Amino acid sequence: MSTCNGPYDGKWSKTMVGFGPEDDHFVAELTYNYGVGEYRLGNDFLGLTLQSSQAVSNAKRLNWPLTQVEESLYMTEAPGGYRFYLIDKELPNCDPVQKVSLAVSDLQRSVHYWSALLGMKVIEKNEDKKIALMGFSDNQCKLELQDIGGAVDHGTAFGRIAFACPRDQLPDIEALMKKEKQKILTPLVRLDTPGKATVEVVILADPDGHEICFVGDEAFRQLSAVDPKGNDLLDEAMAADKSDEWFVKHNKQKASA
Repeated sequence: MSTCNGPYDGKWSKTMVGFGPEDDHFVAELTYNYGVGEYRLGNDFLGLTLQSSQAVSNAKRLNWPLTQVEESLYMTEAPGGYRFYLIDKELPNCDPVQKVSLAVSDLQRSVHYWSALLGMKVIEKNEDKKIALMGFSDNQCKLELQDIGGAVDHGTAFGRIAFACPRDQLPDIEALMKKEKQKILTPLVRLDTPGKATVEVVILADPDGHEICFVGDEAFRQLSAVDPKGNDLLDEAMAADKSDEWFVKHNKQKASA
């Protein structure tokens, strides 16, 4: 069985958010565990960079804390402490999400894993800053690896990054990882979703424990179709969540993960 919610097996809700359909946009999967009140952040996720002058304007209008990093670049934090870097420029013609930045303990080892084994192209590499920018395609969101010179701590709020690929490539990915003696967290498995498409996935871990999910694209395209009622469903779910009231009524506190 695939552990799609990490170590948390209680009641949860997931929401996919992004600037467009998952066919050609990077989206973030937000997971809400009803009984968990807080998480301990690690140093694994370094931030998500997106290009949108509207996002900068929105933050200023709402008095959301912004720190100017350099000209036309701001840093802000989501309520959970995750960092977002906002490029103060008009939306590009492609996905506004430019890159996802992850910490690694050994840049050369990680670049080898992501390029030689997983097939990503090295787009830029700065030895002085110990940073590598990688991607599967020039017009997609990029992966930035930053060597932090020490161990990567995933805390209790860790997530995973997922990629869709043709279904017939999944057995080859699994076989290669076995041959190279790399960690496979979940061998190739079929995941049934009642009333929706059955997808196949294989979940890996890179040398620093970053979880990587490869999912069969054909079924995933059906499963990830944009729901025109998505915003309304999210609003309804948040309004219906009375967990905070329940904990207060029973004089209890939500657990710390």
